[in-house]
Amino acid sequence: MLLIASCYFYMAFIPIYIVILGATIIVDYFAGIWIEQSSGRKRRLFLILSLIANLGVLAVFKYYNFFVDNINFLIGPDHRNLPLLQILLPVGLSFHTFQAMSYTIEVYRGNQKAERHFGIYALYVMFFPQLVAGPIERPQNVIHQFHEKHTFNYRAVVDGLRWIYWGLFKKMVVADRLSMYVDPVFDNPGSSQYGALATVGATAFFSIQIYCDFSGYSDVAIGTAKVMGFKLMENFRRPYIATNIQMFWSRWHISLSTWFRDYVYIPLGGNRKGLLRKYFNVSVVFLISGLWHGANWTYLIWGALHSVFNLGTMIARDFKLINLPNRWWVNGLCILTTFSLVSLAWVFFRATSVGDAIALIDKMFTWRGWAVEWEGFKYWVLRTGDFKPPLRMVISLLVLLFLGVGDLLIEYRKNYLPTAGLKMMRPVLYSVMVIFFLLFALFDTAKQFIYFQF
Repeated sequence: MLLIASCYFYMAFIPIYIVILGATIIVDYFAGIWIEQSSGRKRRLFLILSLIANLGVLAVFKYYNFFVDNINFLIGPDHRNLPLLQILLPVGLSFHTFQAMSYTIEVYRGNQKAERHFGIYALYVMFFPQLVAGPIERPQNVIHQFHEKHTFNYRAVVDGLRWIYWGLFKKMVVADRLSMYVDPVFDNPGSSQYGALATVGATAFFSIQIYCDFSGYSDVAIGTAKVMGFKLMENFRRPYIATNIQMFWSRWHISLSTWFRDYVYIPLGGNRKGLLRKYFNVSVVFLISGLWHGANWTYLIWGALHSVFNLGTMIARDFKLINLPNRWWVNGLCILTTFSLVSLAWVFFRATSVGDAIALIDKMFTWRGWAVEWEGFKYWVLRTGDFKPPLRMVISLLVLLFLGVGDLLIEYRKNYLPTAGLKMMRPVLYSVMVIFFLLFALFDTAKQFIYFQF
């Protein structure tokens, strides 16, 4: 039943693409069995064939046009250019490809038994709540759950619905509404109407937007699985309260960052082969992470920036260059600095081209005077969105406050608000959030989840 539902869910995008996903599932299913039954070079050969099949599909659909574009640019217009493929990217391709690869790698390492039930293995790859945007699961966490009997559990259903509601709140109330401010600035980088203040504001808003958009989907996926009795891994842990970039990546898109740690960083040598090799391995991981997100130079630069930020943090720690006191105001400054660096890198992530990203960053550091900048900021505030200005700004602040409250309610869901007084506040808080959702969620103009394109 779940497999049929997952196939229907995936085919709602482009039905014929189910054939591609089915082909890789068949390859990996038999590869896992053959890896388990073989030894020596044969085991490695079957693993390599499985990885080639998965990465080959990814290369053709996601990266072929990117590399051909760059090759054609290098050889020039006077030579015969290579043809481009006129195809759409299968939805969630990078997510379910990495999940499939983790299965054969874990079987090869001996951490997971090869799954003999074809339907259950297919469901591991296609489980619809997290099929198109994660979390990217591991076989040890998920496959055994498909063998277990699940019965109706009232607490699990209620808990799952809370996750779903909070995810939709973050997406439809916060992320989609903040996009009203972000899109005009990022889509018109050459416009003189938006100056430094407006550009900085839009950049900060995009940082919140992409967090609420992506973590919102993860919450919906986790909640949907929980309603049916399945447990998926946590994918976000309030990343914007991180005091350094390394901590940020331990809290942001956890399923992907741990995937790169276990299957790229550690196999490259991790931190076992000296400092220089460790720094090299970190750089490789973040460049690959940038390329994973998209076949565009903007994503590679985004990955390179995070590589530089992480290397700076690691060097400062390894050589004890900085020894900050543990004070609240110091931690506050560190959080602000980390958020600022992450937001600066997001400019390349959101911009449509490197030139647009550079133009936006140039705007941030080009001050035209208080009077001009204030007029540009007022134009940004007054001419975007669909609310009157004062109400719009109040709502933006309130939803950010609710963002922190809601995350805490989710994190401490098993023991939330223990005292009698706080228990009385809980239904009031939920009621206020429901009212906010009904009043301010964008139903008719809701936007696609940002990470669906990956």
